[in-house]
Amino acid sequence: MVEPGCSVGILGGGQLGRMLAMAAARLGLRPHIYAPAGDNPAFQVCDKATEGAYDDVEALKRFAQSCDVVTLEFENVPADALTAIAAEAPVYPDANALRVSQDRLTEKTFLQEAVIATTRFAKIDEIAELRDALEEFGGQGVLKTRRLGYDGKGQVRLRFGDQAESALAQIGHAPAILEAISPFERELSVIVARGRAGEIRSFDPAENVHRDGILHTSAVPGAIPAEQARVAIETATRLADALGYVGVMGVEFFALPDGKLQVNEFAPRVHNSGHWTIEACAVSQFEQHIRAVCGWPLGDPKRHSDAQMTNLIGDEIHAEALREGAPHTGFHHYGKAEARPGRKMGHVTRLTGPAAR
Repeated sequence: MVEPGCSVGILGGGQLGRMLAMAAARLGLRPHIYAPAGDNPAFQVCDKATEGAYDDVEALKRFAQSCDVVTLEFENVPADALTAIAAEAPVYPDANALRVSQDRLTEKTFLQEAVIATTRFAKIDEIAELRDALEEFGGQGVLKTRRLGYDGKGQVRLRFGDQAESALAQIGHAPAILEAISPFERELSVIVARGRAGEIRSFDPAENVHRDGILHTSAVPGAIPAEQARVAIETATRLADALGYVGVMGVEFFALPDGKLQVNEFAPRVHNSGHWTIEACAVSQFEQHIRAVCGWPLGDPKRHSDAQMTNLIGDEIHAEALREGAPHTGFHHYGKAEARPGRKMGHVTRLTGPAAR
């Protein structure tokens, strides 16, 4: 177990690394951030910061040697970086979880093999495969790069009459996957935590609304039937166990008209749709993640309040910062240097009342 006063290494200097560092410091731990040069708001709040590339094996090893445990803020850290770190210090989640999540085809195949429902999908490496898959999926689908896409990037929605050739060109002819379009009624997510000994705790499912491919709001409890919430939590639990996962993970679902759920994707890290836990729970997703990777007992994820989290994108951060503080509202500025269109700059969480008992 990692004791208070020890160093927790965090790969990644963005807002999730920032909030992880703040949670670690609150528990008496010393956060050490490692990230490539650039705008790294997590550097503003950590005990120690190291600039370095994710493919610089020697720098990664030196970083790991200064840490008692290492974790990460986002899933696009190369899996080989975690392998290099693991030779010097414990690292959670492990490289296998990253390898599965970093490639959409690998991820969907893993879910299928774990008997977890997901959208229909097909591997796309060339135009003939895309044409065949579109015919199978009724002429529609979402073409996505297998790697590196997020917040709506690296994907093209295809409808009847759309040109397959131009869609492949839009994603740079990268290895891809075509996903069937799911007629979902709502999107929801579960933030699940699994400790080193395999114990699991889940926060309540949140109902999510996206705009332009970016999460706009997450609300708890949301319009989620009790049985659907139970199945979502059970599915997230099975996924965490199947991966042998340690830490917090976000699992996104589509809720279909017949009440069934499909996993859209999972993220092996703390998740945007769990930010509401900072204000609405005694133990946030960030503290829970630090507890898990350090080998501490997991906290109680029960929420004391209903809540809605709203992302602040681009210039929205300036208007919100100048507002008079509203009652029962938490404002979070991520400390990024430049507000750009489509960039997450902060969020607000409004507590909408006490949680039902």
